[in-house]
Amino acid sequence: MIDASKIDCAAVLGAGTMGHGIAHSLALTGVSTRLYDVDDAAAARGLSAIRANLDKGIEKGKVSAEQRDSTLERIVATSDFDAAIRGAQLVIEAVPEKLELKCTLFARMSKALDADVLLATNTSALPVSRIAAACSAPERVVGMHFFNPVHLMRLIEVVRAEQSSDSAVKTALDLCLRMGKDPIEVRDTPGFASSRLGLCIGLEAMRMFESGVASAEDIDKAMVLGYGFPMGPLKLTDLVGLDVRLGIAEHLARELGERFTPPQILRDMVAAGKLGKKSGQGFYPWPR
Repeated sequence: MIDASKIDCAAVLGAGTMGHGIAHSLALTGVSTRLYDVDDAAAARGLSAIRANLDKGIEKGKVSAEQRDSTLERIVATSDFDAAIRGAQLVIEAVPEKLELKCTLFARMSKALDADVLLATNTSALPVSRIAAACSAPERVVGMHFFNPVHLMRLIEVVRAEQSSDSAVKTALDLCLRMGKDPIEVRDTPGFASSRLGLCIGLEAMRMFESGVASAEDIDKAMVLGYGFPMGPLKLTDLVGLDVRLGIAEHLARELGERFTPPQILRDMVAAGKLGKKSGQGFYPWPR
């Protein structure tokens, strides 16, 4: 397995919220990165989002204009899957949370890439061992669960699948440190550590809102001011996406029991297209 310090070419599959954030962080670190999505427009939107986030960083004095320009120069947005992964020493998958889709992608890229290429999934809850099983040389597969917004959040969960080699896990952990992140290592169990704990709080906040205990704003304020959370659980749900949280809750309910059963309000809001920030409405309005 390649040493993390020598990774200079990577591919990120999926240019959505998580994917473009991962590409941003890799390129800012100095890694040439191909940002792939299924069509050119989606890939271009991801690149535009990176540019906008870098511009905000300049406004806040956290990023220089030179850093912005060099970061953008390292990123190529593409809808050509083969070109995206060709020559990559690292591939991080950040497509929608559908196990079959992820397995298909991992099977496809594992056939095209050498066995020492690190393959990582950004899944927040799906079994990494199942994804690894779709690959040749499954020992090079790990989970790298980033947090939104990726370019600002320091935590990464490195998930050790049943097949993951020690060298693959070490490379992933070292890469996190190289990116200026603070990783934790967890076993491949349903919901890992963060999704399992965070979702419990989020689902209970939804039940409280559903039963009229308090407004969304006041429930969130209780956790921010009372427990030191940087953001309340309902606002966080809006940022993550209600559809994403529903999918995770349904998966954990199957794996861990009824305490993760999604509340009806979550199902109703997703059915109504109220998905949070990306749709313009969730527990909060999000002007677009």
